[in-house]
Amino acid sequence: MLDMPQERLAAGLGVSFQQLQKYEKGNNRIGAGRLQQLAEILQVPIGFFFEDFPTPGSRKTALPSYISDFLMTADGLALIRAFMNVRDARERRGIVILVEAMAR
Repeated sequence: MLDMPQERLAAGLGVSFQQLQKYEKGNNRIGAGRLQQLAEILQVPIGFFFEDFPTPGSRKTALPSYISDFLMTADGLALIRAFMNVRDARERRGIVILVEAMAR
């Protein structure tokens, strides 16, 4: 999804490419600290890794088709990637406000 080579991810984690593949395949367990480090590198919340796991009292809902259709387009993916690279929360909110205004 992020178009990040595994070599770069492994380097960011401070592990070998082979060790990263063992994590990916489930041959080796990944500790909580390493999982937090991985979330920081990928710029996702730690819960991202547990989205498919059911939690008590919750129901998994599918994305609306218009969202999944958008994410399957080149423009949708490019927009999401660019947006995720905006670090400042105020700037991100400003982008949302701008797009909402343009859509009116």
